[in-house]
Amino acid sequence: MESVRALVAAGGGRLDADTVASEGSWDAATAGVGCVLDAVDMAFDGRAVRSFCAVRPPGHHALRDRAMGFCLFGNVAIGAYYARKRHGAERALIIDWDVHHGNGTQALVESEPDFRFISMHQWPWYPGTGAAADRGPHGSVWNVPMRASLPAEAYLDALRGAIDDATRDFTPDLVFISAGFDSLNGDPLGGFTLEPEHLAGLTTEIVDRSKLWCGGRVVSSLEGGYAPDRLGAASVAHMRALGELRSFSA
Repeated sequence: MESVRALVAAGGGRLDADTVASEGSWDAATAGVGCVLDAVDMAFDGRAVRSFCAVRPPGHHALRDRAMGFCLFGNVAIGAYYARKRHGAERALIIDWDVHHGNGTQALVESEPDFRFISMHQWPWYPGTGAAADRGPHGSVWNVPMRASLPAEAYLDALRGAIDDATRDFTPDLVFISAGFDSLNGDPLGGFTLEPEHLAGLTTEIVDRSKLWCGGRVVSSLEGGYAPDRLGAASVAHMRALGELRSFSA
């Protein structure tokens, strides 16, 4: 964090080949983390059992000691640790459907056997991590690498299968979604074929499962998504599904 703060205080600059900080980046990134923490609080105090944090910069590539891949801080991973410390939520399930592997989230949570992380992502693709055989030191990671240009249902079935496996002997106290909408058909940084209605339907399934697991508590945070019109349509559909509004048209 201090390296980001220092760079921003100096007027901004490049943190890695892809990640640039400007004068407003510190405020934006800390506000994004704060939104996720507020959403966790609301899930437990009853104000809003489910939330969508429409934040940028995203977080799932950020590592403990450096920014990476447009990401400054690990928003969702920080949220999981906060839920444990503030609300006693020992078990967290993180579902990441961004087209890129959530390498930062995995690195931040894989040491905790009661945090389970699922990432479905294009393979081979940036950042080059996320092999299926990489289960983490406690077997609490489910990486689901997928080829580009498959039928949409192939991606949905693969992710559903990973969720089934990850929760077969595990009941989370809170569910996080790393909602990367670069998994949509036509995104310039990915090759998946999902449509907004597919992700809305998947959101509904997660909501329904969360009611059985943890009273319906779901915190979703925006990750990638680089086709603005598609991103907007998918965000609306996702929010409607989180709110159990069963019409998914944007």
